[in-house]
Amino acid sequence: MVSRHTNVAFNAAEDPSVAGLARFFPDAVAVRLPVHVRIVDGAAETWESTVIEFGTPREVLFRSQLPLEFATVVELRTPDGALHTQASIIAMQYKEGTETAVAARFGGSLPNWIVKAG
Repeated sequence: MVSRHTNVAFNAAEDPSVAGLARFFPDAVAVRLPVHVRIVDGAAETWESTVIEFGTPREVLFRSQLPLEFATVVELRTPDGALHTQASIIAMQYKEGTETAVAARFGGSLPNWIVKAG
């Protein structure tokens, strides 16, 4: 018998997208929230505009073309400022080319951020 965890990991490996990565986060919900992402300790001002595609009470999942690594700290900011916080990269799934599916965990507690930002 195959466990649910094994099944999820196998399916996610076949789907190198944010939705594939979201399968590792059972509480993730689709949010489609535009944000600016900036590497906090980068030598240069490195940022991009992207969309948070999924979120949990503690994590956000999005696509990125930034040079991110595990534990990289990023600043996340919506254009209207409703969400402005830092998060640390906890999971990445590479896709052919330069795009990466990324999961980042908030540095502190952000209760109801999905409701406030949405």
